[in-house]
Amino acid sequence: MLDNLAPFLVHWAITALSLWVASHIFKGVRFDSAGALIASALLLGFANAIVKPLLIVLTLPLTLLTFGLFLLVINALVILLVAALVRGFHVSGFWTALFASLFVSVLSLLIGAFFGGSDPAMQIQMPQGSGNWL
Repeated sequence: MLDNLAPFLVHWAITALSLWVASHIFKGVRFDSAGALIASALLLGFANAIVKPLLIVLTLPLTLLTFGLFLLVINALVILLVAALVRGFHVSGFWTALFASLFVSVLSLLIGAFFGGSDPAMQIQMPQGSGNWL
């Protein structure tokens, strides 16, 4: 059970770090406290795992019509949802949420790649018995 906890905690920390950096780059993104930052990172992870796939399915025709660009709108809406639910997390508007969500996504990807790709979905599983044959 603890084997599954470590990647979750690493992903949570990467998301929190990305949100913190975004709050220093974008004037419209602000946290009142460290607790708000930590809660926002946790809720953003859950929203990306639960709410975002539902929104993608519900807006699939629009997403296909816009060649996937509507996914950027969905990302911004998820950030705005988290800001509305977490007291102490403030996002000034839609465009700030859009650019902040792009920034957080790219920075999280880069940090995750730097720390060895802790996301199990991105790791390549080698078949049993495969090793060095040299």
